[in-house]
Amino acid sequence: MGSRHDLKLELTGDGERPVFMNIAYSIIREIERGRLKPGDPLPGTRALSTSLKVHRNTVDAAYQELTMQGWLVARPSRGTFVANDLPEPAGGETPPPTLRAPLDPAGGTARPMLRVSDGAPDARLMPATQLARAFRTALTSPAFVGGGDYSDPRGAIRLRTALSSYLISERGLTASADDMMITRGSQMGLYLAAAALVEPGEAIAVEEPGYPLAWSAFRAAGARVVGIPVDAHGIDVDRLAAIADREPELRAIYVTPHHQYPTTVTLGASRRLKLLDLARRKRLVLIEDDYDHEYRFEGRPVLPLAARVEAEGVVYLGSLSKLLAPAVRVGYAIAAPAVLTRMADRREAIDRQGDVPLEQALASLIEDGELRRHTRKARRIYGEKRDLFAAAIRRELGQHVAFDLPAGGLALWLRLRAGLDAETWAANAAQVGLAVSSGVKFVLDAAHAPHAFRLGYASLTEIELSRVATLLKRTIDR
Repeated sequence: MGSRHDLKLELTGDGERPVFMNIAYSIIREIERGRLKPGDPLPGTRALSTSLKVHRNTVDAAYQELTMQGWLVARPSRGTFVANDLPEPAGGETPPPTLRAPLDPAGGTARPMLRVSDGAPDARLMPATQLARAFRTALTSPAFVGGGDYSDPRGAIRLRTALSSYLISERGLTASADDMMITRGSQMGLYLAAAALVEPGEAIAVEEPGYPLAWSAFRAAGARVVGIPVDAHGIDVDRLAAIADREPELRAIYVTPHHQYPTTVTLGASRRLKLLDLARRKRLVLIEDDYDHEYRFEGRPVLPLAARVEAEGVVYLGSLSKLLAPAVRVGYAIAAPAVLTRMADRREAIDRQGDVPLEQALASLIEDGELRRHTRKARRIYGEKRDLFAAAIRRELGQHVAFDLPAGGLALWLRLRAGLDAETWAANAAQVGLAVSSGVKFVLDAAHAPHAFRLGYASLTEIELSRVATLLKRTIDR
């Protein structure tokens, strides 16, 4: 094979397996194709992690997995090698290898993967009967059957009107139906906002750690993404100001001020005022993602920044998916008329209109009060789950992690004590059937990844919440 640094891996994955397992699959594929032969050296973990742009501990976890299964052998002071007792391939390419399923450390039998979301709601709580009834009514309405004009790329006027009334009473926003666009989830809103605000090569400041799918949407729109640190009080406005002074092409700031993603902290009043003042002085547009406003368990929800800013200075994004279920891909954006027009033009080029029957059905749920009733019920249940999960984490992991009980939102942000590595712990957990999101997922530069986990609790049962804590405890020292 030559030098151990010559290995070139083509990672493949379905987005469901952990990254270290994808690396393991790729190495086995190279062995079975004969590109890696018995006795060949592998690159060091540092070299391969640099090549693959992943954390070194992720590569180390892949090597450990393959060593345990007999594909590789580790030789002290020499490195990691392909095992000598593997047969040479007979020629041609073999079918993809099958790795063993994760093992339960208690019994050694394969267990299905328990996946902890980053904060998804529980789809089982969705008012499915009421939504299905409203959907059927929309499908058989004269306007729909008669082929009415549904071509407005801003979305169904009925839903925009209903949402306008809802947001006035629930969030203090004075936006009319004409100030709003319905989108297929908040991801579309993020992309359209960036495309409307930024020319290719111009910059959008984002929170770091932050929301990687927002960064993907901004980059797809041609924007550069500039990270701004987040601390225990939210985005560091002083650092943002310093960057704004030396970034003449900075056009917008993306923030999640109510429950910062992923750390869950709420942006305090002092920083809110400083942020608003900075945006006004530098003529920067705020892209405010208020993704889970309704889920506030202590006190009243904090008013959005958009409630204090002139329309020209903010694009406000929200989602009905967090209120109902991830599969209900409906979000909304509120913006100044000129910005909304540019967003609508870009949306029309790829998606002439939204899902009209679904939008009409959701309007019915808002108009008859069903959405408010569902929200009150979900808020109570999620608050109870938060407390149960927090108690389980304290009981099982109290000496190993720290977290601030969030006033709202659907996830905990666990900070690991010094000496613990989040990537290694996540890899260990995956071995026993637990998938969790570690801090490296939420940063622009893996070298600055916080040793932390974001653990969504809302979609899990009480038994599953307890099991998450138990499995994390079991795998901390593996």
